[in-house]
Amino acid sequence: VTVKSSNKDTVTAAGEEGDDSSKEEPWETTLKTTVVDIEAGEFQGHKVSLWDLLHSQYIPEENRKEVLELYEAGELTLEQVKTIVSTIVTRAAAAAA
Repeated sequence: VTVKSSNKDTVTAAGEEGDDSSKEEPWETTLKTTVVDIEAGEFQGHKVSLWDLLHSQYIPEENRKEVLELYEAGELTLEQVKTIVSTIVTRAAAAAA
């Protein structure tokens, strides 16, 4: 799994305005740029973004939706999201092994 970082942070203030529907929410960008080291399943030995982990086969859709909703609402911190996602992925990978 390769996580590429983009150069989106070089956008000028003028480029920030406008009705760009493809623009990411700040919380979404944070999940895509926060990487974790997880020693489970296909992710062993790789740094993986929380976004990629949340959308992996190890996270059931209802769990993903719940975590995203709570994080977006500010009810979960980034650290809590890391813990939840890491735990689910680790357990699911162990169960699959």
